[in-house]
Amino acid sequence: MINMAKPVIGPEEKQAVLEVLDSGIIAQGPRTKAFEEAFALMCTTQYAIAASSGTTALHIALLAHKIGPGDEVITSPFTFIASANSILYVGARPVFVDIDPRTFNIDARRIEDAITERTKAIMPVHLFGLSCDMEAIMKIAQKHHLAVIEDACQSHAATFKGQKVGSFGTGVFSLYPTKNITSAEGGMITTNDALIDERCRVIRNHGMRVRYYHDELGFNFRMTDVHAAIGLAQIGKLERFNAARQANARFYDENLRGVVSPYTPEGYAHVYHQYTIRVPNGQRDALRDYLKENGVGSEIYYPVPIHKQRFYVEELGYDLTLPETEKAAREVLSLPVHPSLSQQDLETVVNTVNRFMGA
Repeated sequence: MINMAKPVIGPEEKQAVLEVLDSGIIAQGPRTKAFEEAFALMCTTQYAIAASSGTTALHIALLAHKIGPGDEVITSPFTFIASANSILYVGARPVFVDIDPRTFNIDARRIEDAITERTKAIMPVHLFGLSCDMEAIMKIAQKHHLAVIEDACQSHAATFKGQKVGSFGTGVFSLYPTKNITSAEGGMITTNDALIDERCRVIRNHGMRVRYYHDELGFNFRMTDVHAAIGLAQIGKLERFNAARQANARFYDENLRGVVSPYTPEGYAHVYHQYTIRVPNGQRDALRDYLKENGVGSEIYYPVPIHKQRFYVEELGYDLTLPETEKAAREVLSLPVHPSLSQQDLETVVNTVNRFMGA
């Protein structure tokens, strides 16, 4: 079976974990600090703050910007549910804007129409490894005095016109095992704002600035040095991992037939957390079944948009029609693109898709 995802863990990661275990400093400590410094360098930001997961990192970032009950945050309905749920966690309300059908990202042209007097932030989601249109989004945010919290959980080292995602506003990354790099579990927040950096560090550590003096309500959202050791070993491999993903994607672009390959606008660097095609004519589910029968993994990200999820409809009262998002949910299929794929694997994926599509 050609797997959809496969974490690439080598002797460096294993040795790093053993060194932490031998050191006796297992909780948040020097490895976490070193990982934060390396991550900030990678993102070209002044600060990076490690957290226990991408979801808790989103939660922290929203709290650091003092977003809470009664506030609205504009975001995408076509993403993993943690993006919107994190907004609910702080008592605010997600406001969904339809996507650009070419990129699957929030359509920046529609954002301004969704702004109200309650809007406090925009949370663009850099989906599948591709940046949103950050030039347009930052202009809107500056015009309306809104915070920008970039959900870059799937887009480590992706760029928009040469600038790294996570460096425009407050960036948030996931380090889950399927991501472009992993710390086994974890998250990271990036910022150039010293006040946001300080608030994030206090919030993730029970509201403490001084040990056992709790200035505000905080949480235990810390990263351990065990996880940081893995992440620190992985971050040195990120450029190589992303290059392999991009090479695999080029092979698909050049050889797949009968499906719509991912679109990358000029000036963007896509890092292909997922290689997501569109399958026309209602054939998506049948193609997925055919791939499985022939030993090829695939996945649907995402079969149900957030605004159509049962909890959002029945409990929160969302009653929206977002046609581009809903069309994408019926057509998208992600193919294996991870760095461990062999040339034979790539050829098998292509041949299987093309055979089904009659191309």
